Amino acid sequence: MKFFVESYGCTMNFGEGDELAERMMALGHEPAPTADDSDIVILNTCTVVETTEKRMIKRMNELKAAGKEVIVTGCMAKAQPGRINVRLPDSLVIPPQDYVDFSRVVSERYGCQTPIENMTVNATAIIPIAQGCRGNCSYCITRFARGGLKSYPPEKIKARFDSLIDRGVREILITAQDTGCYGADTGTDLGELLRLLLKKDGEYRIRIGMMNPNSLRPVLDSVLDAMEDERVYKFLHIPVQSGSDSVLKDMRRHYTSGDFFELIGKIRQRYPDISIATDLIAGFPGESDDDHRQSLDLIRKLRADTINITRFSPRPGTDAFRMEQLNGRILKERSTELTEEKNRTEADVNSALVGKVFDALVTESSADGSVIARTLNYRPIAIKEKLELGTFIKAKVTGSFATYLVGRRF
Repeated sequence: MKFFVESYGCTMNFGEGDELAERMMALGHEPAPTADDSDIVILNTCTVVETTEKRMIKRMNELKAAGKEVIVTGCMAKAQPGRINVRLPDSLVIPPQDYVDFSRVVSERYGCQTPIENMTVNATAIIPIAQGCRGNCSYCITRFARGGLKSYPPEKIKARFDSLIDRGVREILITAQDTGCYGADTGTDLGELLRLLLKKDGEYRIRIGMMNPNSLRPVLDSVLDAMEDERVYKFLHIPVQSGSDSVLKDMRRHYTSGDFFELIGKIRQRYPDISIATDLIAGFPGESDDDHRQSLDLIRKLRADTINITRFSPRPGTDAFRMEQLNGRILKERSTELTEEKNRTEADVNSALVGKVFDALVTESSADGSVIARTLNYRPIAIKEKLELGTFIKAKVTGSFATYLVGRRF
């Protein structure tokens, strides 16, 4: 049978979707170019915010109307199986905790044939390194879906990493729900894992996935030591979520804004040109005008390369769902104000890079013939030239916008 994996949400979900595709091929099922061309659609769901959940439900209805066989995986398969069963009562629902049984369950339903070798080689691949996290954030539904931390064995991660490099992959994203807490349950840490992976000879890049401030702090030196190797992008994604200590306490983030800036200071002292990404939630329950102003101040002070703004979305079953919600108009206004401030800041940060020359790796292409090349600190440069993915080049920045740079091959 022909199958198509349709993933939504975070980088980890896309990485797991790739692994599920490989398992389908190992069972002899053939990958299809689109969902329309497939017999089976693996709907790899996300439910982190309400708008995404609604999109998942709409997609389930569409697939049912199209007569597709559907296998539902991802976070919604664990957190909200009832909502799935109402719409797709005869479909397989396989949550992340049950991926170990994925091949057996699928083969029992759809059979298996001669394994199909995966001949596709992409420039970029994703390796999930753990399930779950150690946090208890008051607003997060994902922790219900993923559970407590369960780090994958280093030797299995290493074997997959080596295999991907040998197949021609040149950029590997290692990721988890909270990448920084990797190994806290098994007696190792993220820095040790990076050093193990870097024993592999070759020219490639590793991007470290999102990590919370309180999970990075205990292993900071170990991670920064591993980043000495030029094959690790000088890039860290560390969500702060609010500039207000009062809001951070209500979120149960277990750090203050001062703790966050202390962490960033140590990182920038070691790597002054490192690219920092962070996240902010607009309109958390109880957020005052002053709390909001503190988030605006954080944007100006931090001068991050990338800031993701999310309007607060109450998720069923979380403590924040039961808190008194702010008016929708206030959420929209605050989200807009944060976005405008972050755009001004990012544009200013990027403008300072015009005229500079960087070593870069070509990682993405677009329909208009241009490509995206990533610098050593993971800044994206759009180049209007046809270049093979996975090619290492020198690129000169000729212009900038808030979210990306433009340039040419140098």
